[in-house]
Amino acid sequence: MFEFERYNQTFTWITHTLNILFLHDYYDCASSRVHGAEDSQETVFQEVQPLLTSLMDGYNVCIMAYGQTGSGKTHTMMGSQLLEEHSGTQQEAQQGIIPKAAAELFRLISEKPAESLTVEVSVMEVYNNEVLDLLARDAQGNSRVIVSAFHMFHRTVHNASEVMQIISSVLKLRAHCPTLVHTDSSRSHLVVTLTISSKSPNALALGETRCISQAAFRTKLQLVDLAGSECVGMSGVSGAALWEVSCINRSLSALSDVLGALAEQRPHVPYRNSKLTHLLQDAIGGDAKLLVMLCVSPTQRFITESLQSLGFGSRARQVQKELPRRKNPTLKVK
Repeated sequence: MFEFERYNQTFTWITHTLNILFLHDYYDCASSRVHGAEDSQETVFQEVQPLLTSLMDGYNVCIMAYGQTGSGKTHTMMGSQLLEEHSGTQQEAQQGIIPKAAAELFRLISEKPAESLTVEVSVMEVYNNEVLDLLARDAQGNSRVIVSAFHMFHRTVHNASEVMQIISSVLKLRAHCPTLVHTDSSRSHLVVTLTISSKSPNALALGETRCISQAAFRTKLQLVDLAGSECVGMSGVSGAALWEVSCINRSLSALSDVLGALAEQRPHVPYRNSKLTHLLQDAIGGDAKLLVMLCVSPTQRFITESLQSLGFGSRARQVQKELPRRKNPTLKVK
């Protein structure tokens, strides 16, 4: 049985058969939940939703889907195929983690009307170990611009609908390739980042010597649809696709190495061994909160890949972090 630390949770999803969630809380004993085929996307999201409140407390949060190609990661993160050719409209019942998380984020923000909060979105893909900005354009107007991990293009958004319209408009730019395992296999890691920031309001004078001010803060929600781990013998790829597979598998291995270093509390964590881990450093290191969803194929043919995915989840749950303290800036009287 898996146990996972409260703020470094592992979610196991067995596609088309059972959804199994193993939860260990600091304060409660370990418990298991089994989600059958009749369970909705909303049922799955209810396990993720409490983590999003940490954004308002000043913590970075990362939610990622991991598993072999064709195991249901994109369905988990995005939901079913967007309607009306990526128009951004989608039946709510079929929405995945990303649209539901965006809606929940703006709901949380609406509960803090006194605070001046700004939300910006960026959409990146890590393809062949290069970071490509799907929102940026070069001097010639071309998309998928190669950028550094910390120089991405942001767009300000005011609601969840705007977030999904932006994501939907660039999904077609993501690298795909048909394989023997999956007819529309993603060949890159998709990283959607929602950055929440507050501006310090002007000090309010209270008499001649007292004022109230609020410190600014900045947090990130990174939503990651990882490319699937892949066995070349089964996928049947050749030519340029072989290099894609190599880059995918090496970056996933680097991610596993980073989690291993964090679990063992090594003095050096190899974030720079991959563009993927370098990009996600703020969201998986320090006191950030990470949730990993493992998507596992129910087919006996893929048992080796399924066990490998479960091994990744086991490594993720071994990362131990201290109970974080509330970081949200509070009103200070001077």
